[in-house]
Amino acid sequence: MELVVPTPISDLQRTTVGPQEKLHLALFISGLSVGGVERTMLALAHGLAERGHRVDLLVLKASGFFEQAVSPLVNLVNLECWWLRLPLIGWWKRTRALASPPALARYLRHRRPDVVVAASHYVNLAAIWGCRLAGTGTPLVIRQCTHLSRAIVNTNFLTGRRPLLGWMVRRYFRDAGAILAVSDGVADDLAAVAALPRCTIRTIYNPVVTSDLLKQASAPIDHPWFSPGAPPVILGVGRLAAQKDFVTLVRAFARVHALRPIRLMILGEGKKRRELEELADSLGVRQDLALPGFEENPFGYMSRAAVFALSSAYEGLPGVLIQAMACGCPVVSTDCPSGPREILEHGSYGPLVPVGNDTAMAEAIQTVLDAPPSRERLRGRAAMFSMDRAMEQYLEVLFELSRKNHAPISTAEAST
Repeated sequence: MELVVPTPISDLQRTTVGPQEKLHLALFISGLSVGGVERTMLALAHGLAERGHRVDLLVLKASGFFEQAVSPLVNLVNLECWWLRLPLIGWWKRTRALASPPALARYLRHRRPDVVVAASHYVNLAAIWGCRLAGTGTPLVIRQCTHLSRAIVNTNFLTGRRPLLGWMVRRYFRDAGAILAVSDGVADDLAAVAALPRCTIRTIYNPVVTSDLLKQASAPIDHPWFSPGAPPVILGVGRLAAQKDFVTLVRAFARVHALRPIRLMILGEGKKRRELEELADSLGVRQDLALPGFEENPFGYMSRAAVFALSSAYEGLPGVLIQAMACGCPVVSTDCPSGPREILEHGSYGPLVPVGNDTAMAEAIQTVLDAPPSRERLRGRAAMFSMDRAMEQYLEVLFELSRKNHAPISTAEAST
């Protein structure tokens, strides 16, 4: 894919910006690898561009699984430079992000977007520093996408914590023009960790449900487990990582499997694959567990599964739970921080169970299998997380920041 850096908007074009005008927006992410943040920001970029706004997608590495998923309406701008490819910097997303402010500042000086939108904690910090270094006064919106207090402690660092992350968030996040969270739970947690007034953080749900998702849900899938008369399938989707706690899901599945014919499929890849396979072997259910790896279109599976199960230890706003509901799939979920309780309205749309409790998860799956909810009701709830609703709220924030940045200086202000 050719990387296109657009020509800047002239100062004359940028002096009066209102709701009837079009904005030049820069969306900043670490790269195009597989991940919920990347998927959401690609959808957001497309949604904004589709509405006539000029959108640059800034990345620190332009290659990755989602490279071909970048909308043709969006300008992909590669900020990668020689120091971001150095050993110990280029090997990890967090170090690449923290080393990127000079590259972002150079872009801001040359292209002068109306507003920058960044996502995820390390990229948010880099965006704050890059905007300050540029000296252009470009307004910045930062998005917190996960439960920050859990992200700080749930790592592989020798100390069991991410060094300095909490301090940096408290020191610098207040410098952003606007702070968004993907759920109220994430917002509450961020306010506590960053020592910010809760009223300064606005919740805008991710644009999860799109027309493309609904089309993909009806696409055919080639797997014998979904043929007529086959046993029902429990479905999980996500990285095979500790955060997703598929160990609990496998244990819950084994409990249900002992009572009725049933199968479990988990779409995703990661370091926990062997552990899950060995666990299934020890529980005697390996023949009815499928781990096909990452699936580009999980929605066809969601629309055909008997139950979608989210077993995560923590989340921000789990898009896969919303996607399953949009596909009409009955769901069960852990009551993890944060998102599931908001999505399911305290259990009105699907059972919520304690984190790590495979017995409660098994009972919830049994309940849903015996009395599945209305698929139309689930789809109606998922529509609350649509692209159109998200766009309306994002544009309200973006226009407000742009207007403030371009507001004329009054005579009284000029004389002081």
